[in-house]
Formats: sequence, C-alpha cells, structure tokens
Amino acid sequence: MVELKTRASIDAMYEAGQVVARILTTVRKAADVGVTLLELDEVARDVLREAGADSPFLGYRPSFAPTPFPAVICASVNDAIVHGVPTGQRLCDGDLVSIDSGAKLGGWVGDSAISFTVGRARPADVRMIGTAERALAAAIEAAVPGNRIGDIAHAIGTVCRADGYGIPDGFGGHGIGRHMHEDPGVPNEGRPGRGLRLRPGMVIAIEPMLIAGGRDDYHAAPDGWTLKTNDGSRAAHVEHTVAITEDGPRVLTERR
Repeated sequence: MVELKTRASIDAMYEAGQVVARILTTVRKAADVGVTLLELDEVARDVLREAGADSPFLGYRPSFAPTPFPAVICASVNDAIVHGVPTGQRLCDGDLVSIDSGAKLGGWVGDSAISFTVGRARPADVRMIGTAERALAAAIEAAVPGNRIGDIAHAIGTVCRADGYGIPDGFGGHGIGRHMHEDPGVPNEGRPGRGLRLRPGMVIAIEPMLIAGGRDDYHAAPDGWTLKTNDGSRAAHVEHTVAITEDGPRVLTERR
C-alpha cells in the first residue's frame, strides 16, 4: 500500500534528508587515499550523533541477508555495485567509490547515495558517474503528478543504455517514509506510461545503478551483502529521496 504524505510530513522528511546530505558531503570530504571504509563509517556515525538521528541501515536485515547490516553506510568500491559492507580496506589512488546512507529523524527516513573517485580519476569512471547523475536528473524530472512509475524507469534506462551501460537486473528504487523501504518499487528500466500513477504526497527513492561493462548480471560477495559485477567492470550508484508535489518534484536529500 502506498502512503501519501502530508505537506508537514514531507517537510519533516526534508529534515531527515538533510542529515543524509550532510553525511554524504562529510564522508566524501574524508575519503582519500589510505583512508579505510570503516573510518568513513565512523565519520557518518558522528554526523548522525550530532543531528540526534538514527541509522535505518544499522541492524537492517532483509530476507536475503545472512546477518544484520553492521554499519551506517554502504561503501561499494570499484566492481561493487551496492550494499558494500565497510571493512578495513584502504582506499587506493583511482578507486571509484559509491556511498549510500540514510537517517531517521522524528520518525521519518531519508536515503541517498553518491559516487565519486579518489585520487587520480579514470576518464571512464568520470564518464559513468556523469551518466548516472544525468539518469537521476532525468528521472527526477519525470517525477510529476499524472506520470507513472514507468516514466521514471524509462527515463533512467534510456540515459544509461544510450551510453552503453548495464543495469543490474531486479534492483532499483523504492517508496520511503516511516520506513526505509515502502511501496512502490521504482525500477531502473521500464516502459513509459505503465505502472502506478504518480500522485502528490508520494515519496520515493530514485537510484540509478550502472555497470561499466554493459552487462546486467552480478553476484553476491562472500559477506552475503555486497553485490559485485560478474565481469569485474566498475559500477556507479546515485540516489535521491524525492517527493511528488503539485508544484513538481521536491528533492529532500539535496546537497547544498
């Protein structure tokens, strides 16, 4: 069931979203050659503590997971697509990093992700991140009353496929509100004019995921959480929490 949020609820979700925005901005500044993923997780925990917010990631355990998630960020490096578990792995020059994080504040959740490079960037990585961000922007532009979920999915898929990237099969965005994952699902590829009609008060997390090699398949790492590309090529992941309003899409996790 899709819960329509009031204007006051969307304002409260914006406050949670701004905590997430600060997490991602702060973690990105801290990410450098030699820094460990666990150190980045601690940076995110500090932001949560300062904001008086909780993490919807920490302890989360969906049906596929062998253990509860042990961190407040997902840190996916190079061929890791999403759900990377922070470890003592140190970042190296040229790494492509995707950070996904959330915050729960006042009973409402925000969720967002960024991809960036550390040290000397590979041109191919910069290009893929740019495509991911353009796909996200196109999807947000389609998130207006009267459109359908398929219009958002089609916007993402069109941008990604045009540049030759793969899209992980079966993964995409989701509704969000009191809980991190709510209805409806938001695929990263689909047919326009299909699916649930968008209405004011709907809030969704839109999250394009790209695979550089052009394939759509992946596998789970031994930790049972991290998803990796089957061909070993790199991946990118970006995300915003977006409210559907009568005035157009409102990005609740915008980074200033």
